[in-house]
Amino acid sequence: MSVEATVSKYKTNSFRLYMAVCIVGAAVLAYDGYLSKYDWSKRQSFYKKHYIENDNQPSDAMKFNMYSPFVLLPLGVFFAFKWVTSKNKKVVAGDTSLDVCGTEITYASMESINKTHFDSKGFFTITYKDSHGSNNEIKISDRDYDGLGIVLDEVVAKIS
Repeated sequence: MSVEATVSKYKTNSFRLYMAVCIVGAAVLAYDGYLSKYDWSKRQSFYKKHYIENDNQPSDAMKFNMYSPFVLLPLGVFFAFKWVTSKNKKVVAGDTSLDVCGTEITYASMESINKTHFDSKGFFTITYKDSHGSNNEIKISDRDYDGLGIVLDEVVAKIS
C-alpha cells in the first residue's frame, strides 16, 4: 500500500502571495511612473512633484516607479511558474521504494535515516547509495510536504 505526502499548503500559498504582491506592485508603480502625467489620473500631483518641479527631469522616486515594473512583472511570472509546477510534487512511500519528486530510492539502498530533528525542526535526512555506488543524502522537510510523518513511519517500517 502506498502512502504519499503532497506539496504543503504553506509553500503553494507563499508562491501565490509572492506572485500577487509582485504583479500588484508592478501595476501600481507603472501607474505612478507612466500614467500619472495625464489629467484624468488621480495621481497627477505625484507627477508634478517628481517630474515638473524637478526641472522636467524624473526624480529618483519617479525613476524607481518607471523601471521597477520591468523587474517585478517577470518576478511575478516566475512565482506563478513555481506555483503551477509545485502542485505535482509529492513524496510516495511505495512497496519497494520511496519516490521523492521522481527520484526513486529503493529501501534496500537506504543506509540510514536521521530523524532526530523531525519533531523539533520538521525534517529528516536519508542516506542512500545510488545506482553508481556513491553515497547520497536527501533532506525532506515538512515545510515542503504535508503528511510527512505518515510517510516517515512507513519508510521506517519498511526498512526495519
